[in-house]
Amino acid sequence: MLTLTPDQIEEITGYRQPAAQLAALHRRGYWRAYRDRLGRVVLERAHYDAVAAGAAAAEQHAPQPRLRPPKLRTA
Repeated sequence: MLTLTPDQIEEITGYRQPAAQLAALHRRGYWRAYRDRLGRVVLERAHYDAVAAGAAAAEQHAPQPRLRPPKLRTA
């Protein structure tokens, strides 16, 4: 099982504390992240890649806002 390194997890989450890292990962959809017996956060690389790919695909297919032209005042 390939996992992300502690430095990679810190870079992704922006946190050094394992509890904060885990909470940030769960908020972002990485539900399979967990803490091992030593208290370190474990995230499988395959799960990270799958969630990241799904997020990128969702952003590409998100509806774009339609802007209306401004109404000009007439005198």
